[in-house]
Amino acid sequence: MAFVDRRRFLFASAAATLANLPSLAQTSVHSATATLHPDQPGPLVPANFLGLSYETQQLSDPSFFSAQNHGLIAEFRKLAPHGVLRIGGNTSDISWWKATAEAQPPEIHVRTTPGEPNAKLAFSIGPEGVRSLRGFLDATGWTCIYGINLGTSTPARAVEQAVFVAQTLGGKLEYFQLGNEPDLYRLHLRDPKTWTADGYLDEWLAMANAVRAAVPTAKFGLPDTGGQTDWYPTLQARLAASPILPAIAALSHHYYFGGPPSNPRVNIELLLKPSKTVLEAAAGVSALSAILSKGQARPIPYRMTEGNTCYQGGKPGVSDVFAAALWAADYLLLLASLGYAGVNLHGGDGKIIANGLGGTIPGEALMANPAAPHPRPFYTPIAHIGEDYVAEPVSFGMRFAQHFAGAAICKLDFDPGPVNATAYAAKLRNGSQLLAVVNKDASSGLNLSLPGAQHHGFRQVYAISAASLSARAVSERPIPQPATGLSIPPGCAIVFRLGREARV
Repeated sequence: MAFVDRRRFLFASAAATLANLPSLAQTSVHSATATLHPDQPGPLVPANFLGLSYETQQLSDPSFFSAQNHGLIAEFRKLAPHGVLRIGGNTSDISWWKATAEAQPPEIHVRTTPGEPNAKLAFSIGPEGVRSLRGFLDATGWTCIYGINLGTSTPARAVEQAVFVAQTLGGKLEYFQLGNEPDLYRLHLRDPKTWTADGYLDEWLAMANAVRAAVPTAKFGLPDTGGQTDWYPTLQARLAASPILPAIAALSHHYYFGGPPSNPRVNIELLLKPSKTVLEAAAGVSALSAILSKGQARPIPYRMTEGNTCYQGGKPGVSDVFAAALWAADYLLLLASLGYAGVNLHGGDGKIIANGLGGTIPGEALMANPAAPHPRPFYTPIAHIGEDYVAEPVSFGMRFAQHFAGAAICKLDFDPGPVNATAYAAKLRNGSQLLAVVNKDASSGLNLSLPGAQHHGFRQVYAISAASLSARAVSERPIPQPATGLSIPPGCAIVFRLGREARV
């Protein structure tokens, strides 16, 4: 991995971000209507809806997630005062718990497969890393989903780690996640001819029950699959009447728009189009939640625990530009409207992401000069540049969606005509309403009318824009509005609040 010239990068980023960026060139304007129905509330967006996902190997450096890492703490707090940090990823299944300095590494067997971690990259996690993580969570106000190795570990080793983690994180621990993308174990960890959902559940139950015996209050998320729903019938059949059901805190899956980086279909145009895959994944996990929740004290929530634009570290020119900010804003609010309890977008240090992919980040091969200064991985919401932390485009889309945290999604009729735009509405506890419009169109703007609403009662709360969809710098400046109506320029996203008590 090439290291970035920190001072040159930070200077360029700051200059571009602070510039008075123009909106995208507008070649046409279309009329659009949005009718809010605050009397028809939908899902409540949890206060901790927003989340980030990091590789387990980040814990091998206790100074990373630490109360002394003020730069990273500041970026987390800019995203949300109460978010959820998920620890997992590909590296979680090549980790081992080093309880003492004298502990020796176990044998870890991994079939070498391109794009997957291998045994040579195995690493240890010790108590110091977990204690530092607790300090980091206290400093940020966030909680944690903690991943434990299922792929190359044993129930006994998992118990030793789980006991220490539960005691150390205490109320900061949301739940344990056993294994990462177990449906893909067939690629490098299990026999592809025999690996099934039943085999996964056999192993998962053995480890979960062992942890529960040692930590009776332990809760779990599952299955944390790569996004496919073909395992859900087996989970339904075996878990619906299982004694472990009350310990299931959440259902989880992953989602990446596409990949690998070399795929020409991973481009800005397709990234910003509606995705049937997102709706299919939501339908599958919500249906499984409804069935498993029958007879339970409360519905089992579902969460997208790892995802981003392009898998295998992202794609330069797609994952690291303003288009990714618009994608993130739209994707997060779409999942909120579909009843998800939260979203964790993946990121972290380039070297560690590379370790989870077998040692390299494939997107670097697409750069004109792979050694050129550039944040890695390309999709990370927060870039780590030397000792500094810098918000990348995806972060701005996340901040946009964060305005809906704690609000109740409400029904919205939105007709943007031929323009590639989406909109979401919500009702706040104080009775005021939010309207978010994400215009993903590169050239067409919207003149938005709101039947039954007073236009002058809408005030901008937050707006993001850039010089182009492929720009690296993102502006958070307000976008000028006409005296009447609402104007949504191309390539921008705006949150409005309806109510005279609104504060800009």
